[in-house]
Amino acid sequence: MTVNGERVTRDVEPRMLLVHFLRETLGLTGTHWGCDTSNCGACVVLIDGEPVKSCTTLAVMCEGQEVRTVESLERNGQLDPIQQGFHETHALQCGFCTPGMLMTTRALLDDNPSPTEHEIRTAISGSICRCTGYKNIVAAVQWAAYHENATHHQEA
Repeated sequence: MTVNGERVTRDVEPRMLLVHFLRETLGLTGTHWGCDTSNCGACVVLIDGEPVKSCTTLAVMCEGQEVRTVESLERNGQLDPIQQGFHETHALQCGFCTPGMLMTTRALLDDNPSPTEHEIRTAISGSICRCTGYKNIVAAVQWAAYHENATHHQEA
């Protein structure tokens, strides 16, 4: 599989979950391991661009696929707009859900550069945040969408 742009090959037990492969085998601890039942969303990564809960995905199922974790967002010291949006709007408190929220909303913006509030809330509905009440998370996604769109217009 390819993880964050780097081709990786490992022998793993067939029952190893992707979240454990990423955290324990590859040392990518940004993906959080929460509920083990795919309820909380803290473990969301992108597989071929789609948000997937890695606590219920077997690592072997990702053979030949591209996996992106939260570590892939920052590039050359530059935060991804969604990371910057979370910072600017104070969208995180304890931070446990944040990696999954970031990856879920990155996929949303990749698919829909100008989501409505309803579309944002629908996208994050599979992720639980026990601190924020989601208001600032929605604002962060709106911030990121606005700034990404403004940047694309300036480059054109």
